[in-house]
Amino acid sequence: MTGQASQNTPDSQDSINIQGNHACALGAVAAGCRFYAGYPITPSSEVAEKLAQELPKVGGVFIQMEDEIASIAATLGASMGGVKAMTATSGPGFSLKQENLGYGMGAQIPCVVVNVMRGGPSTGMPTRPSQGDLMQARWGTHGDHPVIALTPGSVEEIYSQTARAFALSEQLRIPVLVLFDESLGHLVETISLPDVAEYENTVRKWASGNPEDYKPYRPDADGVAPMARPGDGYRVHTTGLTVSESGFPTQKSIEVDRAMKRLFNKMEINKDLIESFEDVDCEDADVVIVALGIVGRAARKAVRELRAEGLKVGLFRPITLWPFPTQTFRKLTKKAKNFVVAEMNSGQMILEIGAAKQGKQVVSGLNRYDGEPISPSQIINAVKEVLDHE
Repeated sequence: MTGQASQNTPDSQDSINIQGNHACALGAVAAGCRFYAGYPITPSSEVAEKLAQELPKVGGVFIQMEDEIASIAATLGASMGGVKAMTATSGPGFSLKQENLGYGMGAQIPCVVVNVMRGGPSTGMPTRPSQGDLMQARWGTHGDHPVIALTPGSVEEIYSQTARAFALSEQLRIPVLVLFDESLGHLVETISLPDVAEYENTVRKWASGNPEDYKPYRPDADGVAPMARPGDGYRVHTTGLTVSESGFPTQKSIEVDRAMKRLFNKMEINKDLIESFEDVDCEDADVVIVALGIVGRAARKAVRELRAEGLKVGLFRPITLWPFPTQTFRKLTKKAKNFVVAEMNSGQMILEIGAAKQGKQVVSGLNRYDGEPISPSQIINAVKEVLDHE
């Protein structure tokens, strides 16, 4: 079973062999991306290489910038100019983008940022997979801020979730992150490209009506403020400072409170749109494995083998990692006694599961950060060790 927002089925197109990073690029173009600014960095460079080929075919623009800071700045600028825009990076580049990501979140500028995760810290292991950026995706930029981060688990899902990222970004006026590990970025699979027409057709809400009455940060009932299209005659002031509905800076406490609520209310109002997940046999499980990305694939195989042995084991795989689908997770796993959180880091997602667990449920971690993916056998052994200690 999957969450509502993640249900995309292949159309009748012929199957193709495609790498994850290339699927990301094609998903972006299919969703209407027409601008990319980036800087080469392993293991995400193939995203840029593919977009350099594909964007000119559809009248789009590809720019290689001088660094990662300039890349996210150009991406935000292109979006403010009215087009669907994107950048991609990894590790150190994602760190460099954080300040401007905060700017995009505060100023409510749509864009998509892809992070193909590699080993760290610092320059770490450029050609080895990791899931070490999960908390950076949530808290990497300073201050309180909303965030949407999608974590696909296959080449096909990279295609569909990249396309979906554009739809969420445009509809909610927020930068959306797409995180997947090097293993998936360089994995080649045979897939049928999913139909993403609904995502291509999702565009931001443009301002209408009398320009004299326009307030650039006055939200509609869905929590999202219409955005001014350049050249349409609407006056806009854009800044990274905290602003009132007028777009001009304010430090008045009542207006600051309203400004922060504007950022978060649109997330709560549109929670069902944002949330997505995969649920495998969770509702009757004594032990639920929580995993994402390439580890989610290993966990799915582990569940099949453990179920074949008569053990009640399930898998919860967040596709939308942030905001974490806490209430759905609690509902699906309320019968579980134990959680095994398998992740390729020293322990990040386990913090969220520890906060989401109920009653006397026990949370255990299975961590690997040596540049190799977690295997199904490791997950099976971890589950059996938990059961042995009950």
